[in-house]
Amino acid sequence: MEYYSNFKTAKSFSFCRFFLPLIIYSVLTTTLYSSTLNLSISSNPSRINPILASDSSSSEISGWIFNGLFKYDKDGKVVVDLASSYKFITPKHLKIKLRKNIKWSDGVQFTTNDIIFTFNTIYNPKIFTTIKGSFDKVEKLVKIDDYTLDIFYKEPYFKALEIWMTGILPKHLLKDEKDIMTSKFNKHPIGTGSYTLKEFKLSSDIILKVNKNHFGKIPKIDIIKYKFIPDPTTSFTMLNQKRLDMGSLTPLQLNRQLKSDFKNNFSIYESPSFGYTYMGLNLRKKKFKNKKIREAINLAIDKQQIVDILFFSHAQACSGPFLPNTFAFNDKIKVSKQNIKKSIKLLKEAGFNKNNPFKFTVVTNANNSIRINATQIIQYQLQKVGIDMKIRVLEWQAFLNTIVFPRNFDAIVLGWGLSLMPDARSIWHSSSDKKGGFNFVGYNNNIVDKNIELAEKTTNIKILGKLYKEIFKEISNDLPYIFLYIPNSITAISKDIKNVSPSLIGITHNQEDWIKP
Repeated sequence: MEYYSNFKTAKSFSFCRFFLPLIIYSVLTTTLYSSTLNLSISSNPSRINPILASDSSSSEISGWIFNGLFKYDKDGKVVVDLASSYKFITPKHLKIKLRKNIKWSDGVQFTTNDIIFTFNTIYNPKIFTTIKGSFDKVEKLVKIDDYTLDIFYKEPYFKALEIWMTGILPKHLLKDEKDIMTSKFNKHPIGTGSYTLKEFKLSSDIILKVNKNHFGKIPKIDIIKYKFIPDPTTSFTMLNQKRLDMGSLTPLQLNRQLKSDFKNNFSIYESPSFGYTYMGLNLRKKKFKNKKIREAINLAIDKQQIVDILFFSHAQACSGPFLPNTFAFNDKIKVSKQNIKKSIKLLKEAGFNKNNPFKFTVVTNANNSIRINATQIIQYQLQKVGIDMKIRVLEWQAFLNTIVFPRNFDAIVLGWGLSLMPDARSIWHSSSDKKGGFNFVGYNNNIVDKNIELAEKTTNIKILGKLYKEIFKEISNDLPYIFLYIPNSITAISKDIKNVSPSLIGITHNQEDWIKP
């Protein structure tokens, strides 16, 4: 009995000595990585479905849940995601190999059947999706086996890889759906991403939970909680109170409204945003057909003054239609400087002076105070050269439906999103000057059309860059738009979060490495 007791004691001592430290380490490690990232969202996602996500909230939530075949790395280069490798057999024939260790978050194996189903769904006439046009150059998909797929294009296509960054849908869950547009799946999605949807109610918080079966690196933060905060002022207050771990700041907030200890609690990251604001001139109107008029307006505007007044210099003046620091950007085209004398001279040559001023009306939307203020500054600047510009401000839907889409304007002040792989056709090709097209101003340039068509048929990034720089130059010289400014994206992130690393594609590119104690 004594021997047995001593044996138990010795065994317990041995266990405690060798295994207890491992248990403590395991507990500490679990505590370290079991955490919640608190974010905010200002509107309800309409459909958490990658091919139907037309609003920013839907796109953001879908981005955590779904994967495409490819993605951008931190430097903006295309790399594999669901794909394990790819090869262009010919410029019109792309062969893709899939990873074999991928499962949907419900445990079902991911295969080429899901890719073919997603493609067919995009082209389903009952499906209304903004990405359909991007797949027009795809001729057919041919399944070789469950993990090998051949994609054939009608012609060489410059976005042959980028279009497959679209999230892939699960065939086994949606194949029998009568109407995917109204499917319950859009509120209860199943994906292959690093997170799954745990909780979602309209006008309430959205909770994402880490997908422990994710094929890639498993995030160290277990929960992402989106607090539903429609009011940006409330969101800013909660950020100040450290009730959010990350949030956007306006230049005014950054410069004038932060609490004294804010920068002790948060790191500030700033970079050019993926969008510009412009004043578009309706080239169908006789008054804007004379390029001297467009040049006179451009030279009368001090873009840097707009940046300094409205953004406290947390923005940059815009020189043209494509994203700075990308292959398409033409750095030889400089931002125009205000030149009052030359502007007046050009107006005079076009037949206008103080007694016969050039007049036009610009329209913009009511729910963007910065845009309205920019328009008012432009109005003041144009008065210096004798241009009489009137301003109309309309509610957003009225602005789109009665002004923009019917092309019922002299000029509009509006914004446009930029991307790492721009598609110039949608705005700048003459074929887009039609109902439903985005060539709102009626721009038509044969050189631009030709270069867009050539660019669409190349997969060589050097040739593509050369063509897009030429497109950039032509558009900047023609002035169908007065390119105004690119705001900076300003993000505050709690210093409690470790391993944050800014990049060209955004601050959350390496979120799986973030640690929040």
